[in-house]
This record gives sequence, C-alpha cells and structure tokens, in this order.
Amino acid sequence: MSIITFWNNTKEQTGKTISIAAISTYMAIEHNYRILIISTGINNKTLDNCFFPKPKVKKNMGIFGPNTNLAMEDGIEGLSKMMRSNKLSPDIITNYTKTVFKERLEVLQAYVGEKSLYQDLSKIYPEIINLANQYYDLVFVDLDLELDKNTIDTILANSNLVINTVSQRISSINNFMEQYKKNTGIKTAKNLILIGRYDKYSKYSVKNISRYIGEKNKILCIPYNTLFFEACEEASVPELFLKLRRSISEDDRNSIFILEVQRAAQNIIYRLQNLQVKL
Repeated sequence: MSIITFWNNTKEQTGKTISIAAISTYMAIEHNYRILIISTGINNKTLDNCFFPKPKVKKNMGIFGPNTNLAMEDGIEGLSKMMRSNKLSPDIITNYTKTVFKERLEVLQAYVGEKSLYQDLSKIYPEIINLANQYYDLVFVDLDLELDKNTIDTILANSNLVINTVSQRISSINNFMEQYKKNTGIKTAKNLILIGRYDKYSKYSVKNISRYIGEKNKILCIPYNTLFFEACEEASVPELFLKLRRSISEDDRNSIFILEVQRAAQNIIYRLQNLQVKL
C-alpha cells in the first residue's frame, strides 16, 4: 500500500496529469493492483477528459421547473461531510469515486466550485490520502499548486514516492536543477524524475538531461503520442491501452510510447520494493 505523488512546483505545463493517467492505466491492466487516482485541483477536468465521457444532460422536471439537485454530492465534498459526521472509513472512500476498471482503477475527481470553499475543503486531502492508502494498493496523487503550502508539504512528507515532473524546455530544466542543488531531499531514493510530453528528437533528451543534472539512472519520460493525446481529450485512454496491448510490435510507431510507459511503471514498482514498501 503506497502513496505516489506527482509534483511540479511551477505553473508550467509538464504533462503531469496525463502522465498519471498513462501510468495508472497501464498498471491497472498489467498488474493485479487496486489503484486510486486523487486529483487535488480545482475545476480541473483533465482526468475526466481522459476517462469519462461527458454525460448527456437530462432535465428532471419538478413542480417548480428543472430539478438539478437530485444527485448525491460526490468527490471531496461528499467525503468532507462524512468526515464531519465521523462516519468516514477507508472502505467508504470508494463510494465517492468514479470507476475506470472495476476493482482495479478509480478516480477521486477534482473539486468543482468556488475557490473560497476549495481552500477549506482542500485541507482534508492529507487525511483522505492516508485513509485511502489503507484500502488501495496504490494511491496516485495529482498534487496541485493551488493547495496551501502546509497541505502540500504534508502530502509530500507522507508520500512513499514523489515523481518530480519537468518539461524539455531549458528554463524548466534549469529551474529544476536549482531545486536539485538546494534540496537534498530530491536526491533521495524517495524521488524519481519524469519528463512529460517527451519529444525524442529534442536535443534535451533523457540521456542528456540525466547527465546534465547529475542523475546516474536514466530519468523517466512519457513520450508525445498522437493517439494518446487524442484519447486524453476523448475519454478513451482505457480503450487505447487495451488496443495497443493487443497490437503493439517493434515495428509499430506506438511502441516507443508503450515501452516508456512500461519502463516508468516498472521503475515505480522497483523503487517501492527497494524502499521496502508493501505492494
């Protein structure tokens, strides 16, 4: 049972969320783990766009017009009410998630609403994550910069593994390099580095960046892949991975993408095992 947190301390787009979608989907298909993804953002539909088709709007007519308040509150709002009433337990969390693969992959969606309410709700994320860790084999946390610093620091401290995401832009690499020099915590076995939206033709390759920052092991990446990025907008990521699993070959242009996702998953499992975390 492990908490894996994906983190980037800048507002730059590093492909953090879709990297979580790729790795968690692959692991849910290929490994016998029960996985939960927790989105800690506000009004962020990235994970929804990866996994869940937009529902058709149905008007429920009441005597005073359309009734839009029939559904039970889900996600973090529903969990916060359970927590206030002292009814929250690890196994109840699954009632407030959306299922991608039954008993394999679920998502606790991002909060949708006003920022003022989000600031209060978001403070319970560390407790929700720790409770979920008692029920799921792997808890992937999409850590959002909008959270207050204390909450961010608590989640990072409680994580078994932290995936630091960067882009291939030199400014992003230099920014991370500065953190890497100052923060000795990033250099521990608890941390991995991942490049999202990776372009293998860039001069800032995995090998060159690894050498530049002084990382002995080749850092991870999720390559840019047209089919995958289209699937991330069409709620068809699960179907894509199932399809590629059946048809992938060395000659297939999608092989690099799948092999790198596989390498990332294997590195996460291997690092957790080295840290003697039970899986």
